[in-house]
Amino acid sequence: MSVARSLIRGTGSALPARVFTNDDFAGIVETSDEWIRQRTGIVSRRIAGKGETTVSLAVEAAEKALAAAGVSAEEIDLIVLATATPNNTFPASAVQVQERLGIRHGFAFDMQAVCSGFVYALTTADLYLRGGMARRALVIGAETFSRILDWEDRTTCVLFGDGAGAVVLEAGEGEGTSSDRGILVSRLRSDGSHEKKLFVDGGPSSTGTVGKLRMEGREVFKHAVAMITDVIEDSFSALGIGPSDISWFVPHQANRRIIDASAKKLGIAPEKVVVTVDVHGNTSAASIPLALDTAVRDGRVKKGDLVLLEAMGGGFTWGSVVIRW
Repeated sequence: MSVARSLIRGTGSALPARVFTNDDFAGIVETSDEWIRQRTGIVSRRIAGKGETTVSLAVEAAEKALAAAGVSAEEIDLIVLATATPNNTFPASAVQVQERLGIRHGFAFDMQAVCSGFVYALTTADLYLRGGMARRALVIGAETFSRILDWEDRTTCVLFGDGAGAVVLEAGEGEGTSSDRGILVSRLRSDGSHEKKLFVDGGPSSTGTVGKLRMEGREVFKHAVAMITDVIEDSFSALGIGPSDISWFVPHQANRRIIDASAKKLGIAPEKVVVTVDVHGNTSAASIPLALDTAVRDGRVKKGDLVLLEAMGGGFTWGSVVIRW
């Protein structure tokens, strides 16, 4: 029996021009390259400059994804943009991307699940495509977290960077087995009781300000590995597969320690883990599509590969997606 599937046709990414190394923090906060590397695995990140915004980065990533897919903007009828740092409170940054790409049909909206945003957005677009409300979608993760950082807080400002990644998703068909190409399973979770462990201390309705990012790093780390592995094991069970079946593990790029601990607990070999946190830092909703595009373009991810995505973000939100390339 034929079943609807959503296939990834192309990927793209965009980074600000400015490279900000660990040494560049000297004189800003009391830290060092060694301190940052040991605790996070981060060596550098990109910081948006004048004229570089969440929307401009999203548009660049989208254009590259369209080119890779061999699809024109006019063929896109859905845009889902995952971001916690939109250009404006409203309209949605996705609508601004739609306008800049010259698309005058379909629908576009933002998705806010912080670092889990791309996993949430991909799952949402998949449901629209499988439900017949759209044929081709742009799913984008784009952030300019540098604009909401407290640059006097060394525990947070060293962690984050800016960037965008995108995929072109197209409706297709499969036989309903784990051998099908496309998105095979998604699992999403949230638990608002952890709100104060990772949040921004402002907003239009509460303070009338943008606010700054606040995080209890040890608490986030303590919960991250268990939550991530739980949702992934649920995905494995749904498909009847195990860690050895995974070709590539593309996790949220928050911290090298979390990435390594999660892979080890799941039993995924280190050589199957895609890591870009060293050069991107934590780009929140952009981190997975940035890492995915890196692995696609350098030839690691190939047709037929089984690719596992996972993320955890403020709220807490977390989730996983398994895709047959």
